[in-house]
Amino acid sequence: MKRNMKQRAAALVFGIMALGLTACGAKGTDGGNKLIFQIWNQGQKAGMEELAAAYTKEHPEVEIEVQALGWDEYWTKLEASAVSNTMPDIFWMHSNQMFKYADAGMLADCTDLVNAENFDSGAVENAKGSDGNMYGVPKDKDIVALLYNKEVFDAAGAKYPNEDWTWEDLEETSEKIFQETGKFGYMAYSHDQIGYWNFVYQNGGTILNEDGSAPTYTDPATKEAIAYYIGLQEKEWCPTQAQFANTGASELFFSGQGAMYYAGSWDLVNLCKTYGDMNGKWDVAVLPKCPNPKNGDGRASISNSVSYATSAKGKKKEAAMDFLAYLGSEEGQRLQGETGVAIPAFNGLEDTWVQTFAENGYDIHAENILPMFHYNVKYLTNPSRPAWEPKVEVGVLDIYAGNISVEDGIENIQDIVTEEIRKY
Repeated sequence: MKRNMKQRAAALVFGIMALGLTACGAKGTDGGNKLIFQIWNQGQKAGMEELAAAYTKEHPEVEIEVQALGWDEYWTKLEASAVSNTMPDIFWMHSNQMFKYADAGMLADCTDLVNAENFDSGAVENAKGSDGNMYGVPKDKDIVALLYNKEVFDAAGAKYPNEDWTWEDLEETSEKIFQETGKFGYMAYSHDQIGYWNFVYQNGGTILNEDGSAPTYTDPATKEAIAYYIGLQEKEWCPTQAQFANTGASELFFSGQGAMYYAGSWDLVNLCKTYGDMNGKWDVAVLPKCPNPKNGDGRASISNSVSYATSAKGKKKEAAMDFLAYLGSEEGQRLQGETGVAIPAFNGLEDTWVQTFAENGYDIHAENILPMFHYNVKYLTNPSRPAWEPKVEVGVLDIYAGNISVEDGIENIQDIVTEEIRKY
């Protein structure tokens, strides 16, 4: 009952603001048959333009303009356009924000556009609102991978990572690399999806309970893994968070100052393009497993997804929904994979993404990371995540900085998430 009341309240707030701004003369998107397609990743703009071109070739009466914004600007503008009823005709929706917009009635119901059996189950769940209906069309799926610098490994005489690696191998190889070359080994920067969440689930812990109604940071397996991950910063072969604030892990990695770090599959093509001079000098592997997990087999990798969406109140909703149907079709998903921008959410099309690396002369073995989808863990989110995520991030950094003990810091994080869920 409380959740239903909260949904109605959220919808009312959006509605009142929309009425107020519309009454002041807010204008809609461009007229005619032009659709505005807004995304937050400049690196995927060319791929989205290929999808738009393929659609408009069969629908020459329609024009689609792809607009790529930065992450922060994207969400600032989307919220402003939501309250003024001037949302883009088509746009991306992140799982972090899906509940916020879907539960407020701002997104069109896409349930009838999607045959859920054709798509990755996690991507389907990430496209749903609290009522269980789908308010987006699954776009892609991702996985977290271990990147390793072959030049640094070779200089240290170290063996490359493989599917049998454990946390112990990660540490031992990092120590060997540091001793032999003076370079950093595994660079464990503060992050949830690309960092400690993987270690938590590999150790058999959890972040939220099964229905997302309560946090589980104080679960023994969870606390143990978080403490382990944060403790890696104490190793001489791992940069501190202060160092990462000045130079990111990717910059350290591609400048040859560090040997390993975790990255999302969505970054791989961009990294190949950006660091062309490093072609053939680095590769990807599955994540090392926990050698002695409290539960399970020690394997896990966090997987997330993005959805295509449109406004429930859009002036060009019919045309937008037709384009969404194309984006979710096997043809549209296959083309997305062939552009190399992301792994399609459509089952069985993973190889279309893998093949783009060889076709473009990128010498990495992207196929190495696909087996992790057999034991992936769906990205952790719930309706209150936008409220607790930034507070948890600060809480973790406080532990890193020594402002609070690991034990007390985790208890504090548990209380933060519990309170934000209670408010919802």
